[in-house]
Amino acid sequence: MQTGSGSTAPAASDKLEPGPAGREFMAGLRECLPVIATAAPFGAVFGVVASEKGLQPAEIIAMSAFVYAGASQYVAIELWATPLPYLTMVLSVFAVNFRHILYSASIGRKLHRFGPLQKSVAFFGLVDPQWAVMEKRAETHEVSISFYAGMAVPLYCAWVLSTAFGVAFGRLIEQPEAFGLDFLLPVYFLALLMGFRSRPRWLPVVLTSASVGTLFHLVIGPPWHVATGAFAGIVLAACMAGKRADT
Repeated sequence: MQTGSGSTAPAASDKLEPGPAGREFMAGLRECLPVIATAAPFGAVFGVVASEKGLQPAEIIAMSAFVYAGASQYVAIELWATPLPYLTMVLSVFAVNFRHILYSASIGRKLHRFGPLQKSVAFFGLVDPQWAVMEKRAETHEVSISFYAGMAVPLYCAWVLSTAFGVAFGRLIEQPEAFGLDFLLPVYFLALLMGFRSRPRWLPVVLTSASVGTLFHLVIGPPWHVATGAFAGIVLAACMAGKRADT
């Protein structure tokens, strides 16, 4: 695969072999720490918002533990009402989380050292930053189970614990946006996006996806802008790849 600078990505046989399990786990943990710093405040805010909707502490913590999808959890809580709008909630959560189907299709081919059960567990922890880091890692290294776990396990624990913290103490922070906490995660996602800028067709795909997503957000509203923006980028990337193959 050609990069933006004209260099060639290493073939699978040229990738570095994983080191000792402990070293791989610590390498994954180092990748995880910046993510925890940005995601933990949102876990705490989710705990506050869910509490205000009338959910019990055990229900809120269980949602973070078993659903483990920050954006979808926020969507579900925003739609929480009596009676529950089940169909609207399911469709909205599906629209937001559709990108994870693409994540698993992309990264699943690179988890050569994972068995079927290990892949199933790994996909449960395949949140946005986990996917981005593993994609970058797979360019130069064989992705090991220890490295994957070194990032996924602490991040999962931090999300659940921060939710519990928000349930217990989050009301002490009445306006989290006053501290810029609402801007931490978007900035981190932007940094993840910029990390792929050396890949071919990056700029037109990003601009198309962002433009279509913004248009749908303004015209139709959330959460459908997430899926439509992603689809637009995929279609353009596929068309450009096909055109390049023909030439």
